[in-house]
Formats: sequence, structure tokens, C-alpha cells
Amino acid sequence: MTAPTPSPEEPFDLVKLRELVALMEQHGLTEVDLRSGSERWKLRRGPKEVTQVVGGGGFSGSGYSMMPFPAPSAAPAMAGPAAAPVAPPAAELPAIVSPTVGTYYESAAPGEPPFVKVGSPVTTDTVVCIIEAMKVFNQITADVKGTIAEVLVKNGDPVEFGQPLFRVRLG
Repeated sequence: MTAPTPSPEEPFDLVKLRELVALMEQHGLTEVDLRSGSERWKLRRGPKEVTQVVGGGGFSGSGYSMMPFPAPSAAPAMAGPAAAPVAPPAAELPAIVSPTVGTYYESAAPGEPPFVKVGSPVTTDTVVCIIEAMKVFNQITADVKGTIAEVLVKNGDPVEFGQPLFRVRLG
């Protein structure tokens, strides 16, 4: 995030910055560039590279973002020939995160089965949920191949940008 540099004669206005960030979050904006005279405010939040993909499946024209996911951490080597592989704790598994602020929905419509649940296999293009932001329904894809290990939100919950939604056991 970049912000204006204060001139030597006037201090940096932290109150304005906080208000601008709050407005960005409230309206789901990822970038703002404002200019007034010699003053310029340019704010960006979220990852630098977001790929915009047009969604389908009943929501034609709505887009969703594919987010990069952290690589899984390597498990320490176990000593002894009889040691069985140990799965990492769920908190250490990669997460599918919300690319926007909005409302989380587990299925395409009320009464329909959820897109995924614990144990569901997913691929990079598997739709895992919908996030509604300002009456736009964004289909969120797994963007990884594996199995859903944990669902971290409930149907109808409000979600924030970057909030983990699911944990995935890669494979």
C-alpha cells in the first residue's frame, strides 16, 4: 500500500488514512487513487496479482478471483522404520481464502446440497462456495488439488478479504 508522503511543513494525516481504508473495506475496493492539487493518495490492499475469471454455472457474467495459496510446510522426518506418516494438523494446511468482503454461501440456492464438505475432493476448478458482494454472486474455486479437511465458516456468515474459508489436504 502506498500513501502520500507528507511535505515537511505538514504532518501525515493518519485520521484520513484510516477513514479511507475503512471506506475501501466497506465497499470491497482493492485500489483507490485520489488526487487533489499537489496531494495524491494511492492505496492498494490484497495481493498484487489477481487473475479475473468469468464465472458460469447459472451466474453468467459474474467474476471470481483466483488467489495464490501458501505452499504446505514440510513435515519433519520421522525416525525409525516403523514410523507411519503423520498428517499435519489442520491449522498448518493450506487455506482457500476469500478474495473479497461479502456473505458466504455453501450452496447455489437454499435447500441445495453444499458445493463441498469435509472429505470432498477438489481440483483447481472446483467451485467450493459463493460469496455475495453487493448483489453480485462470486463463485470461488479451490485453485488447488486435494481434499477438504476443514470448513472454517458457516452458511450465511459475513467474510472478510483474505479470511480463510477452508483448509485443504493437498494430494
